[in-house]
Amino acid sequence: MSSYPGLTEGVLFTDQYQLTMAQLYFERGLHERPAQFDYFFRRYPDYGRHQAGYAVFAGLDPLLDWMDRIRFTDADLDLLRDQRNEAGIRRFGDEFLDWLGDHGGFDDVIINAIPEGRVVHANVPIAIVEGPLALLQILETALLNHLNYPTLIATKASRIHEAAGGRPALEFGMRRGPSFGANAGGRAALIGGADFTSNVGVSHEMEIDPKGTHAHSMVQVFMALGEGELEAFRAYAAVYPDDCILLVDTIDTLDSGIPNAIEVFRELRASGHEPVGIRLDSGDLAYLSIEAADMLDAAGFTEVAIVLSGNLDELEIWQIRAQILDEFARAGRDPSGLMDRLIYGVGTRLITSQGHEALDGVYKLVALQTNGEWVPAIKVSDTPEKVPIPGKKQIWRLYDGRGRATADVVGLADETLTNGEIVLHHPHREGVSRRIELENITEIEDLLVEVFRSGKRVTAKSTLDEMRQRRVTDLERLDAGVRRLVNPHIYHVSLTERMKQLQMRLIEEARG
Repeated sequence: MSSYPGLTEGVLFTDQYQLTMAQLYFERGLHERPAQFDYFFRRYPDYGRHQAGYAVFAGLDPLLDWMDRIRFTDADLDLLRDQRNEAGIRRFGDEFLDWLGDHGGFDDVIINAIPEGRVVHANVPIAIVEGPLALLQILETALLNHLNYPTLIATKASRIHEAAGGRPALEFGMRRGPSFGANAGGRAALIGGADFTSNVGVSHEMEIDPKGTHAHSMVQVFMALGEGELEAFRAYAAVYPDDCILLVDTIDTLDSGIPNAIEVFRELRASGHEPVGIRLDSGDLAYLSIEAADMLDAAGFTEVAIVLSGNLDELEIWQIRAQILDEFARAGRDPSGLMDRLIYGVGTRLITSQGHEALDGVYKLVALQTNGEWVPAIKVSDTPEKVPIPGKKQIWRLYDGRGRATADVVGLADETLTNGEIVLHHPHREGVSRRIELENITEIEDLLVEVFRSGKRVTAKSTLDEMRQRRVTDLERLDAGVRRLVNPHIYHVSLTERMKQLQMRLIEEARG
């Protein structure tokens, strides 16, 4: 087997058909023709019982880092030179491979994108990529791989953050993540709303403290040694007296785990340390939270956190909180003391985006330069949602009198939104339009920023705090109905009159 370090992470991190198409363009003299591809997703995640009404963009900085350092090496070209078809004939010619050796980086590629961490919407181009046709074709697979999965995970993390009512959420799905893709998932979860992750490497990369408690196996070890759960808790508290969170459901949560934890907490306090919390990983988490809080309060540990885990997602968290509120209302009690001490640990259902495991993100050719002029390109489909928005373009976000985002608008590159009335069209449905008086719009924001040119990023790498703040700001300016966990309102994505006319004309011409 031919291999070398970095083989699967370098420029050959692509699909075979990207390379065969690139050679076809080379043979026809089209390989250096300037082209434009748009990256966007067609549909929001639908998890079955609940649905997303927005997404959070993630994965851009890792993509730019990859593009910054990647090009075809001699080792890559030797592997392609050795490829043979079933007749034993070489698949890639020397002239094409020589061209890749001389030009096979991304020095001539330009990317304009919506900044990472921002709220984004279906059918709106999130990244617009311009450069030589053959190289943009080769880039497709890596770009989609870098952007689709992180955006999917950041979106789910944002919904979990919303469901948690502002209480901390911890991501610890690494063990069930997609191999090393769990690193991209952990990073995206932090951008989307997880406060911390158990992933040590990602935590250090993002400059935050990694979080974790202990597993059932630690208690099992002490049980196997004949020392029992109490001694396991004591041993843990002795090593981590200021970070002591005890998992209390290995044997019996209410009759063993919590009483033993309370005894150890008393010993900790007597030695000058304060316990941090307990973790509940199974059973009726709402009921157990209430019982645990009462037991802890009675023992004088009113500030001890209660960490909930065990196949949680946004809907489960919402249901737990609703059940607790209902139980306290029935008893005429104030739930704030309990609600303010809950922490949510989310693993498998976040890192796998359970219920909607892949974002429908695509990368489509929308323009090609011919004789120095940009010619818009279209893909026609019997499924209207698969028809892209053609041509060179710009994208605005419109805010209404309340300061809320009311529409993302895609127009031609030379358009401006002036005073007066504008007509906005649905990107896929004929005859569906609405009119907006611009005097009622308080802000028109350009969404795209140039992020890559001449083989290098042209914007500074975003910090985690910056990406999180973009998400928070965008969500605050998004209608509550769009943010709703179940059956969210539809956010308006629209085309200008001129862009809609261009799209319809190209469709008619393509159909003859």
